[in-house]
Amino acid sequence: MAEVLNPTPGWKRSGMMPEDTPPTRTSTLSPLGTIQVLLRRAWTIVVVVLVLAGSTLGFSLLQKPTYEASIKILVGQKIRGDQSFAGNVAGLQQFTPTMAKAVPTLPVTQAVVEELNLPKGSADGLLKNLDAQTEPGTMFIDISYEDSNPERAQLIANTVGQVFPQKISEVSPGVNDVTATVWEPAMLPDTPASPKPARNVMLALVLGVFLGVGLAFLLEFFDDRWNSPEELEQVSGVPTLGVIPLFEILTGKKKGRQ
Repeated sequence: MAEVLNPTPGWKRSGMMPEDTPPTRTSTLSPLGTIQVLLRRAWTIVVVVLVLAGSTLGFSLLQKPTYEASIKILVGQKIRGDQSFAGNVAGLQQFTPTMAKAVPTLPVTQAVVEELNLPKGSADGLLKNLDAQTEPGTMFIDISYEDSNPERAQLIANTVGQVFPQKISEVSPGVNDVTATVWEPAMLPDTPASPKPARNVMLALVLGVFLGVGLAFLLEFFDDRWNSPEELEQVSGVPTLGVIPLFEILTGKKKGRQ
Protein backbone atom coordinates (compact mmCIF):
# COMPACT_ATOMS: atom_id res chain seq x y z
CA MET A 1 0.00 0.00 0.00
CA ALA A 2 1.06 3.60 -0.47
CA GLU A 3 0.04 6.98 0.88
CA VAL A 4 -1.24 9.35 -1.81
CA LEU A 5 0.03 12.95 -1.93
CA ASN A 6 -2.24 15.52 -3.57
CA PRO A 7 -1.36 19.11 -4.37
CA THR A 8 -2.00 21.76 -1.75
CA PRO A 9 -5.77 22.29 -1.32
CA GLY A 10 -5.29 26.02 -1.76
CA TRP A 11 -4.49 25.63 -5.44
CA LYS A 12 -7.12 27.33 -7.57
CA ARG A 13 -7.01 25.92 -11.05
CA SER A 14 -9.62 25.38 -13.67
CA GLY A 15 -11.37 22.02 -13.17
CA MET A 16 -9.96 21.59 -9.65
CA MET A 17 -12.05 21.44 -6.50
CA PRO A 18 -12.45 24.49 -4.25
CA GLU A 19 -10.31 24.78 -1.16
CA ASP A 20 -13.16 24.09 1.31
CA THR A 21 -14.75 21.23 -0.62
CA PRO A 22 -13.53 17.76 0.43
CA PRO A 23 -13.36 15.07 -2.21
CA THR A 24 -16.37 12.76 -2.27
CA ARG A 25 -17.11 9.44 -3.93
CA THR A 26 -19.28 9.38 -6.98
CA SER A 27 -22.70 7.77 -6.42
CA THR A 28 -22.70 5.92 -9.74
CA LEU A 29 -20.47 3.06 -10.78
CA SER A 30 -19.30 2.24 -14.25
CA PRO A 31 -19.57 -1.34 -15.47
CA LEU A 32 -15.86 -1.77 -14.77
CA GLY A 33 -16.28 -0.29 -11.31
CA THR A 34 -19.18 -2.66 -10.61
CA ILE A 35 -17.05 -5.66 -11.56
CA GLN A 36 -14.22 -4.38 -9.36
CA VAL A 37 -16.59 -4.05 -6.39
CA LEU A 38 -17.89 -7.59 -6.91
CA LEU A 39 -14.36 -8.98 -7.14
CA ARG A 40 -13.22 -7.02 -4.10
CA ARG A 41 -16.22 -8.19 -2.05
CA ALA A 42 -16.33 -11.73 -3.46
CA TRP A 43 -15.72 -13.32 -0.07
CA THR A 44 -18.71 -11.45 1.37
CA ILE A 45 -20.96 -12.85 -1.33
CA VAL A 46 -19.57 -16.37 -0.92
CA VAL A 47 -20.04 -16.32 2.85
CA VAL A 48 -23.64 -15.12 2.59
CA VAL A 49 -24.48 -17.77 -0.01
CA LEU A 50 -22.87 -20.59 1.99
CA VAL A 51 -24.48 -19.58 5.28
CA LEU A 52 -27.95 -19.25 3.77
CA ALA A 53 -27.72 -22.46 1.73
CA GLY A 54 -26.25 -24.43 4.65
CA SER A 55 -28.88 -23.28 7.12
CA THR A 56 -31.64 -24.04 4.61
CA LEU A 57 -30.30 -27.54 4.00
CA GLY A 58 -29.99 -28.21 7.73
CA PHE A 59 -33.52 -26.99 8.41
CA SER A 60 -34.91 -29.12 5.55
CA LEU A 61 -33.17 -32.26 6.82
CA LEU A 62 -34.48 -31.71 10.34
CA GLN A 63 -38.08 -31.45 9.16
CA LYS A 64 -40.29 -34.53 9.42
CA PRO A 65 -41.23 -35.78 5.93
CA THR A 66 -44.88 -35.71 4.92
CA TYR A 67 -46.57 -37.70 2.18
CA GLU A 68 -49.46 -36.64 -0.02
CA ALA A 69 -52.14 -38.93 -1.44
CA SER A 70 -54.72 -37.59 -3.86
CA ILE A 71 -57.92 -38.70 -5.55
CA LYS A 72 -59.85 -37.27 -8.47
CA ILE A 73 -63.62 -36.71 -8.21
CA LEU A 74 -65.88 -36.24 -11.24
CA VAL A 75 -68.96 -34.09 -10.71
CA GLY A 76 -72.00 -35.25 -12.69
CA GLN A 77 -75.76 -35.33 -12.71
CA LYS A 78 -78.31 -38.05 -13.09
CA ILE A 79 -80.26 -37.32 -16.24
CA ARG A 80 -83.73 -38.72 -16.50
CA GLY A 81 -86.48 -38.14 -19.00
CA ASP A 82 -85.88 -36.10 -22.13
CA GLN A 83 -83.37 -33.68 -20.57
CA SER A 84 -80.01 -33.55 -22.34
CA PHE A 85 -76.81 -33.90 -20.31
CA ALA A 86 -74.94 -31.63 -22.72
CA GLY A 87 -77.19 -28.76 -21.76
CA ASN A 88 -76.13 -29.07 -18.11
CA VAL A 89 -72.35 -29.14 -18.64
CA ALA A 90 -71.91 -25.40 -18.22
CA GLY A 91 -74.04 -25.41 -15.09
CA LEU A 92 -72.09 -28.30 -13.59
CA GLN A 93 -68.79 -26.55 -14.33
CA GLN A 94 -70.02 -23.52 -12.42
CA PHE A 95 -71.25 -25.72 -9.55
CA THR A 96 -68.01 -27.71 -9.27
CA PRO A 97 -66.09 -25.04 -7.26
CA THR A 98 -68.91 -25.02 -4.72
CA MET A 99 -68.61 -28.76 -4.30
CA ALA A 100 -64.83 -28.43 -3.92
CA LYS A 101 -65.37 -25.99 -1.06
CA ALA A 102 -67.54 -28.61 0.66
CA VAL A 103 -64.75 -31.21 0.78
CA PRO A 104 -62.48 -29.73 3.52
CA THR A 105 -65.32 -29.31 6.04
CA LEU A 106 -66.15 -30.90 9.38
CA PRO A 107 -69.13 -32.97 8.10
CA VAL A 108 -66.78 -34.76 5.70
CA THR A 109 -63.94 -35.31 8.18
CA GLN A 110 -66.38 -36.44 10.88
CA ALA A 111 -67.77 -39.00 8.45
CA VAL A 112 -64.19 -40.20 7.80
CA VAL A 113 -63.60 -40.54 11.55
CA GLU A 114 -66.75 -42.63 11.92
CA GLU A 115 -65.91 -44.77 8.90
CA LEU A 116 -62.40 -45.60 10.11
CA ASN A 117 -63.27 -45.70 13.85
CA LEU A 118 -60.68 -43.03 14.61
CA PRO A 119 -60.48 -41.36 18.03
CA LYS A 120 -63.08 -38.70 18.69
CA GLY A 121 -61.79 -35.19 18.20
CA SER A 122 -59.46 -36.16 15.36
CA ALA A 123 -61.75 -34.55 12.77
CA ASP A 124 -60.08 -31.17 13.29
CA GLY A 125 -56.66 -32.70 12.69
CA LEU A 126 -57.85 -34.31 9.46
CA LEU A 127 -59.33 -31.01 8.34
CA LYS A 128 -55.97 -29.22 8.57
CA ASN A 129 -54.33 -31.69 6.17
CA LEU A 130 -57.21 -31.99 3.70
CA ASP A 131 -57.39 -29.86 0.57
CA ALA A 132 -59.50 -29.74 -2.60
CA GLN A 133 -58.86 -27.86 -5.83
CA THR A 134 -60.80 -27.72 -9.09
CA GLU A 135 -59.41 -28.07 -12.59
CA PRO A 136 -60.56 -24.95 -14.50
CA GLY A 137 -62.90 -25.66 -17.38
CA THR A 138 -63.67 -29.20 -16.18
CA MET A 139 -65.89 -30.97 -13.67
CA PHE A 140 -62.97 -32.62 -11.87
CA ILE A 141 -62.05 -32.03 -8.23
CA ASP A 142 -58.56 -32.95 -7.02
CA ILE A 143 -58.64 -33.94 -3.34
CA SER A 144 -55.35 -34.36 -1.47
CA TYR A 145 -54.43 -35.37 2.05
CA GLU A 146 -51.03 -35.05 3.74
CA ASP A 147 -49.72 -37.28 6.52
CA SER A 148 -46.40 -38.39 7.96
CA ASN A 149 -47.41 -42.00 7.21
CA PRO A 150 -47.86 -42.80 3.48
CA GLU A 151 -50.27 -45.70 4.13
CA ARG A 152 -52.47 -43.55 6.36
CA ALA A 153 -52.45 -40.75 3.79
CA GLN A 154 -53.69 -43.19 1.11
CA LEU A 155 -56.34 -44.67 3.40
CA ILE A 156 -57.81 -41.33 4.46
CA ALA A 157 -57.82 -39.95 0.91
CA ASN A 158 -59.71 -42.97 -0.39
CA THR A 159 -62.11 -42.81 2.57
CA VAL A 160 -62.88 -39.20 1.71
CA GLY A 161 -63.72 -40.46 -1.77
CA GLN A 162 -66.25 -42.84 -0.19
CA VAL A 163 -68.00 -40.50 2.24
CA PHE A 164 -68.08 -37.35 0.10
CA PRO A 165 -70.45 -38.75 -2.58
CA GLN A 166 -72.73 -39.93 0.23
CA LYS A 167 -72.85 -36.43 1.71
CA ILE A 168 -73.64 -34.97 -1.71
CA SER A 169 -76.49 -37.43 -2.28
CA GLU A 170 -77.96 -36.51 1.11
CA VAL A 171 -78.24 -32.83 0.23
CA SER A 172 -79.12 -33.29 -3.47
CA PRO A 173 -82.11 -35.65 -3.69
CA GLY A 174 -84.44 -35.45 -6.62
CA VAL A 175 -84.97 -36.48 -10.19
CA ASN A 176 -81.86 -34.78 -11.56
CA ASP A 177 -79.59 -34.92 -8.51
CA VAL A 178 -75.89 -33.99 -8.62
CA THR A 179 -73.41 -36.83 -8.21
CA ALA A 180 -69.76 -37.12 -7.20
CA THR A 181 -67.90 -40.15 -8.52
CA VAL A 182 -64.35 -41.27 -7.73
CA TRP A 183 -62.64 -41.14 -11.09
CA GLU A 184 -59.14 -41.93 -9.87
CA PRO A 185 -58.40 -43.45 -6.43
CA ALA A 186 -55.37 -42.59 -4.34
CA MET A 187 -52.15 -44.48 -4.89
CA LEU A 188 -49.54 -45.16 -2.23
CA PRO A 189 -47.10 -42.21 -2.26
CA ASP A 190 -43.49 -43.37 -2.49
CA THR A 191 -41.71 -40.01 -2.15
CA PRO A 192 -42.29 -37.26 0.43
CA ALA A 193 -44.20 -34.19 -0.69
CA SER A 194 -42.18 -32.08 1.73
CA PRO A 195 -39.57 -31.10 2.57
CA LYS A 196 -37.67 -30.91 -0.72
CA PRO A 197 -34.03 -30.20 0.18
CA ALA A 198 -32.78 -29.86 -3.40
CA ARG A 199 -35.42 -27.30 -4.35
CA ASN A 200 -35.00 -25.39 -1.08
CA VAL A 201 -31.21 -25.23 -1.47
CA MET A 202 -31.49 -23.98 -5.04
CA LEU A 203 -33.84 -21.21 -3.94
CA ALA A 204 -31.48 -20.38 -1.06
CA LEU A 205 -28.54 -20.14 -3.46
CA VAL A 206 -30.38 -17.69 -5.70
CA LEU A 207 -31.54 -15.64 -2.73
CA GLY A 208 -28.06 -15.76 -1.21
CA VAL A 209 -26.49 -14.34 -4.37
CA PHE A 210 -28.91 -11.39 -4.38
CA LEU A 211 -28.39 -10.74 -0.65
CA GLY A 212 -24.62 -11.11 -0.97
CA VAL A 213 -24.40 -8.67 -3.86
CA GLY A 214 -26.60 -6.21 -2.02
CA LEU A 215 -24.46 -6.49 1.11
CA ALA A 216 -21.29 -6.07 -0.95
CA PHE A 217 -22.48 -2.77 -2.42
CA LEU A 218 -23.73 -1.65 0.99
CA LEU A 219 -20.32 -2.24 2.52
CA GLU A 220 -18.70 -0.48 -0.40
CA PHE A 221 -20.97 2.51 0.10
CA PHE A 222 -19.96 2.92 3.76
CA ASP A 223 -16.27 2.25 3.07
CA ASP A 224 -14.50 5.65 2.98
CA ARG A 225 -11.08 4.29 2.02
CA TRP A 226 -9.51 5.05 -1.37
CA ASN A 227 -8.44 1.90 -3.12
CA SER A 228 -6.01 3.43 -5.59
CA PRO A 229 -4.38 6.76 -6.55
CA GLU A 230 -6.37 6.71 -9.77
CA GLU A 231 -9.67 6.56 -7.84
CA LEU A 232 -8.72 9.56 -5.69
CA GLU A 233 -7.57 11.49 -8.76
CA GLN A 234 -10.80 10.71 -10.58
CA VAL A 235 -13.01 11.84 -7.70
CA SER A 236 -11.05 14.92 -6.60
CA GLY A 237 -10.12 16.16 -10.04
CA VAL A 238 -6.61 16.95 -8.75
CA PRO A 239 -3.60 15.19 -10.27
CA THR A 240 -1.53 13.04 -7.95
CA LEU A 241 2.02 14.34 -7.49
CA GLY A 242 3.43 11.19 -5.99
CA VAL A 243 3.00 8.38 -3.53
CA ILE A 244 4.90 7.51 -0.38
CA PRO A 245 5.13 3.78 0.28
CA LEU A 246 4.03 2.70 3.71
CA PHE A 247 6.50 0.69 5.71
CA GLU A 248 6.81 -0.51 9.26
CA ILE A 249 9.68 0.36 11.57
CA LEU A 250 10.70 -2.52 13.72
CA THR A 251 11.89 -1.39 17.10
CA GLY A 252 13.65 -3.50 19.63
CA LYS A 253 16.59 -3.62 21.93
CA LYS A 254 19.70 -5.21 20.70
CA LYS A 255 21.35 -7.52 23.11
CA GLY A 256 25.01 -6.98 23.41
CA ARG A 257 27.42 -9.74 23.15
CA GLN A 258 28.78 -11.05 26.40
